[in-house]
Amino acid sequence: MDFLTPEQRSKRMSAIRSTNTKDEVRLAKALWALGYRYRKNNKTVFGTPDITFKKLKIAIFVDGEFFHGKDWHIDRNRIKTNSEFWIKKIERNIQRDIEVNTYLESQNWKVIRFWSNDIKKNLENCTAVIDQEIALAKKQ
Repeated sequence: MDFLTPEQRSKRMSAIRSTNTKDEVRLAKALWALGYRYRKNNKTVFGTPDITFKKLKIAIFVDGEFFHGKDWHIDRNRIKTNSEFWIKKIERNIQRDIEVNTYLESQNWKVIRFWSNDIKKNLENCTAVIDQEIALAKKQ
C-alpha cells in the first residue's frame, strides 16, 4: 500500500531527473578529475548515452535501479499501485536498453552500463573500468 496520496506521489515522481542525476554528475566529475574530456547526453549518438567518448566509440550509461528494472524478475511483484502502467513502462525500458546496446555494439561502440548504486558504493571501481576501456580503445 502506498503511504502517499496520488497527488503527493505524482509530485515526487515528476521531480525525478532524466539527465544529470547525482550519480551521473559524480561519475562525470570523477572522470574530469582524472583528466578525461567527454560529452554528456550526446544526442548525436544513438540512445543518448549519459557520457560519450565519441572518437574512442565508448558510450556510458548510468541506469536507475527502479526505472531500468534491476532484479526485475524479483521486484516486478513488489509494484502494488498502478502496476499495469509501471510494469509496461519498466519492461519497455529494459527492452530499449537491449536495443540501444545491440545497435551501438553493431556500430563498433563499447557500451558500459552502471547501476546508480554501483556509482554510489564503488565510484573508484567504475572509473577504473572506464579507464581500462579507454586504454584498450587507444591501443586499437
